[in-house]
Amino acid sequence: MSSVELDDLLALLGRLFLSAIFLASAFGKITNFDGTVQYMEVHGLPWAPLLCAGAVGLEVLGGISLLLGYGVRWGAAALAAFVIAVSLIFHSSPDQRLHLLKNMGILGGLLQVMAFGAGGLSLDGRGRA
Repeated sequence: MSSVELDDLLALLGRLFLSAIFLASAFGKITNFDGTVQYMEVHGLPWAPLLCAGAVGLEVLGGISLLLGYGVRWGAAALAAFVIAVSLIFHSSPDQRLHLLKNMGILGGLLQVMAFGAGGLSLDGRGRA
């Protein structure tokens, strides 16, 4: 396997793992919508039901973008902004340090996707020589 093919396979795997985080999170919000809204309200967010629905939409669309490798730089940028906001709102206290560090790792992966794109095994990369 050439290094270009290996790079494309690694990019695909990275996108799949990143997308799984956001798609699973969206599923959790959908299946426990009321609980998620209550959690958001405890953290002082206004319009929690609307924000929760928006978070679901963003995670689903961004997750699918990563999964398929379509519009991946924009999808990763939107998810990166979302991760930053979530980190500041929900994970800025000392007892949330591990969650903050996890989110920084996810942010790093999203920045890599923004910088280098989806790779050849993607809808964005189709037809690339």
